[in-house]
Amino acid sequence: MSKIKLSENFIKNTVKLALNEDLYPSGDITSDLVRNDTNIKTKLISNQNAIIGGLLFVKHAFRLIDKKIKIIIKNKDGSKVKKGSLIAIIEGKAKNILIAERVALNFLSHISGIATKTNQFVKLAGKKCKICCTRKTIPNLRVIQKYAVKLGGGTNHRFNLSDEYLIKDNHVASSNIKELVLLAIKNKKGKKITVEIDNLNQLKEIIGLKFNTVLFDNMNVKNLTTGVKIARKHYETEASGNINLKTVKLVAATGVDRISVGSITHSAPGIDFKLEF
Repeated sequence: MSKIKLSENFIKNTVKLALNEDLYPSGDITSDLVRNDTNIKTKLISNQNAIIGGLLFVKHAFRLIDKKIKIIIKNKDGSKVKKGSLIAIIEGKAKNILIAERVALNFLSHISGIATKTNQFVKLAGKKCKICCTRKTIPNLRVIQKYAVKLGGGTNHRFNLSDEYLIKDNHVASSNIKELVLLAIKNKKGKKITVEIDNLNQLKEIIGLKFNTVLFDNMNVKNLTTGVKIARKHYETEASGNINLKTVKLVAATGVDRISVGSITHSAPGIDFKLEF
């Protein structure tokens, strides 16, 4: 599994791209109307209960516009905050704070949103079942989204297509499930092998072969419970397929080792933050 790290340099470069998107080609023509000798102190406030994430993105958004802006951060990434909590104090020239405001809040909102939704799933699944993210991420933002999942207490699934073998239904549709598993075993070279099945007959075809994880996809709770009992002596077990906050507890109760949830990255609502001037 790829190790996901957000270095200071990566964060800085990512924020630079976001600022360029906002400021090309003529800068912030509205904030240019504000006198740049006006100093202000603002409060960054959370309008919701949340798991906070992305504070270094906030710091660099302001500092890349103006190195003299002072930022006092009151929390750490991964902290739980309540509605109305003070996240940071930002002091500097009004015009420059206004220029960086939206980029800073966008990163904070998105990362905190994923962390918060992940944490909701983690709490419902309980201590014995891991919540995993998927590759259903925004292109070029995967490393950030998977970082957010970790903040919320989740587990990162494979980062890219080279991390492990994941034999899915579309692979099986164009071949034979047992043949594919045997080929993966032959060529694995230290990589883990996960095999997705959508019925118990497929499990019977591959049971006993030397791979790592059985992924039960879109199975009802009854069949999932049966499948987990059969497979757990030999393999790690995983469930996926339209699992939501209403159903995750029931799925976890089947004894499955982990649950993969695409919605924690592709559909997590952003957390509402504001700068209070």
